[in-house]
Amino acid sequence: MAKQKVVLKLSMEDAKKRSKAMKCAVGMLGVLSVSQEGDKITVVGEGIDSVVLTRLLRKKMGYVALELVTTVEEKKEETKKTVEAVKSNNQPVILQHCYCYGQPVGAITQPPCFCVDHINDQNNCSIL
Repeated sequence: MAKQKVVLKLSMEDAKKRSKAMKCAVGMLGVLSVSQEGDKITVVGEGIDSVVLTRLLRKKMGYVALELVTTVEEKKEETKKTVEAVKSNNQPVILQHCYCYGQPVGAITQPPCFCVDHINDQNNCSIL
């Protein structure tokens, strides 16, 4: 589903009514963010039913007008550029191989690790 932006106009005189309206909007399924500017609330999310949201706010708040419902375009070009930049900055990771040999200590065998760096020392053999 595509992201939607819904703008609703309602009367919010005090902080209590603003809080009540924000709680109702955030409680809807699919809501990603809610912002408030003056007497308008902007709700952004995926698969928001704007009519159900308007009815819910009318029950709680009184007068609510649905002003705008639009789809939000995602910026795909920027994400492609960042992925290409990350791929170009990748350098190979060189791991050291560790070989562990068990030494009995009391009733528990605790293996000490002997790390071998194969890149710097090509003639080092861990078997012998």
